[in-house]
Amino acid sequence: MTKAQIVTTLIDEWSSIDTLLADLPTEQWTAPTSLPGWTVQDVVAHIVGAELGLSGKQPPIQPDVSAYSHVRNEIGAVNECWVEWMRSQSPAEVLRRFREITATRAEALTAMSEEDFSAPSWTPAGQGTYARFMQIRVFDCWMHEQDIREAVDRRGNESGAGAELSIDEITLALGYIVGKKAKAPQGSSVTFNLNGPVNRQIHVAINGRAAVVPSLPGPATASLTMSSTVFTRMAGGRIPTDVGFDQTEPKGDRDLAEHVAFALTFTI
Repeated sequence: MTKAQIVTTLIDEWSSIDTLLADLPTEQWTAPTSLPGWTVQDVVAHIVGAELGLSGKQPPIQPDVSAYSHVRNEIGAVNECWVEWMRSQSPAEVLRRFREITATRAEALTAMSEEDFSAPSWTPAGQGTYARFMQIRVFDCWMHEQDIREAVDRRGNESGAGAELSIDEITLALGYIVGKKAKAPQGSSVTFNLNGPVNRQIHVAINGRAAVVPSLPGPATASLTMSSTVFTRMAGGRIPTDVGFDQTEPKGDRDLAEHVAFALTFTI
């Protein structure tokens, strides 16, 4: 994707979250989400904190965050420091901070040169480029918008550029998921049929190393048909795997299909 496409998609994603939050009743900001320990307000605070960090701000020190069972690593501890800092603030204040930092970041990203945008950078997926990092930001923000929508029962924005890019992000992990985590045997293949709101057919072949391929020479060893919503919620660990698998239509080698489904979660 070009810089313009990535930046536009990220800005549009922030706008969709803003629209969702704009008329959200105060009591719904305390609704629990599928993320352990986080309410709707905590999810918004996490997005705010991530963008504040990217703008050069340091998280306020919160010495007790490691006591939370959902904080499992250093990145999680940094995230929780921002969230903890905003827990005592009102929803209106957190929304103000969201609008302020996303406007600042939108301006900075738009003004950034192509050279700087393509420069080497750390990313949550390892060393990459700043452009790659911003693609991951789209995925993270889109997934968190869906966390909020699920918590307050307001479905929306499940298709379009943000959703498509997010499924691209999951697709990058499917070789590892099918080959390494699910231990699909050599010579086998798996097809994911996503039947909306985003429609995709994704093939993984295990020939030496498992990899996503454009097509297969014949029917897959196992296939899983599901909505793109179930696919993304399972990949993000947002719903129990057995619940997601119950909403999936497996064909072919059922044991392989089940192993793949139960290995699908990959986010930290």
